[in-house]
Amino acid sequence: MSNWIGISLGDITGIGPEVTLKALAAEPASDSTRFLLIGDARHLHRANQQFGLNLPLQNYTGANQPGRFFICNPLPESLPENLNAGALEAARAAVAWLADGAQRCLRGELCALVTAPVNKETIIRAGRSNFTGQTEFLSELAGANKTAMMLLGHDDRGRWLRVALATTHVPLKAVSEKLTRVKIETAIELAAQACRDLGLPRARIGVCGLNPHAGEGGKIGDEEQTVINPAVRAMQGRQLDVVGAVAADTLFHRAYRGDFDAVVAMYHDQGLGPLKMIAFESGVNWTLGLPFIRTSPDHGTAYDIAGKGIANPSSMLAAIRLAKQLAARN
Repeated sequence: MSNWIGISLGDITGIGPEVTLKALAAEPASDSTRFLLIGDARHLHRANQQFGLNLPLQNYTGANQPGRFFICNPLPESLPENLNAGALEAARAAVAWLADGAQRCLRGELCALVTAPVNKETIIRAGRSNFTGQTEFLSELAGANKTAMMLLGHDDRGRWLRVALATTHVPLKAVSEKLTRVKIETAIELAAQACRDLGLPRARIGVCGLNPHAGEGGKIGDEEQTVINPAVRAMQGRQLDVVGAVAADTLFHRAYRGDFDAVVAMYHDQGLGPLKMIAFESGVNWTLGLPFIRTSPDHGTAYDIAGKGIANPSSMLAAIRLAKQLAARN
């Protein structure tokens, strides 16, 4: 189903339904893409009416029915109508919807999956103690052992940052221990492939050091010498255009001015701080290395503004459009 994109609605007590519907309302009427919203129909219809969007939402009965916007709920019953923010029922449903979307992609029923935000803490409280994030969950479900998270976005002058992470949701004190040559090589390889998937004219990758000043020859930490530089040299040996380890503060400036097409950061906030500085409202999370396309908005559930009609859909819209762009190139 080459023109079907699934959207799992995430935690419906957050802003997921609002930004999803607003983003779909911004899509051109002439677009032939069809969307399967995986979530609770009653809550979606209510949000559609509440925010005055009036999208022609239909219950999904099969791929051949006419229309563009469809709802499917794999759960046997609707969720209660008035759930508190962070309700455990919503967290459990979010995981079920996520899994359903991934399985549909694996079966070839969808060409891409866009995932609305979930709350990891709430999902853990709801009984999934090993849940560390949607990226990790989807990687495990798909049996993909070489994946990486890439965040990408641009400023108002069209200057891009594309950042792949060697480690993701890891406590800062554990980063050095978790950082391996294999993970860095995987992030470099997948970042280069991402540039090709985007149709960029080159795939020049800059790799961050872990320590200040990239360790200064081992005076401020030796991970550059023992782990990062060997990974970079190995990828250079495979004819990839990759440079590093470079001090992160310098590297992001150089990437921002266009010297690099993507950056590999060693840990979550090293990469996301610069990215969110330039694209806080419109950044996209793209999971590299899955057997299907998966994107998501680069923000959380925002319980504090849920239901108020003020959530900005820019990041969700960017996630949908990236999924469409990638699907069109497949």
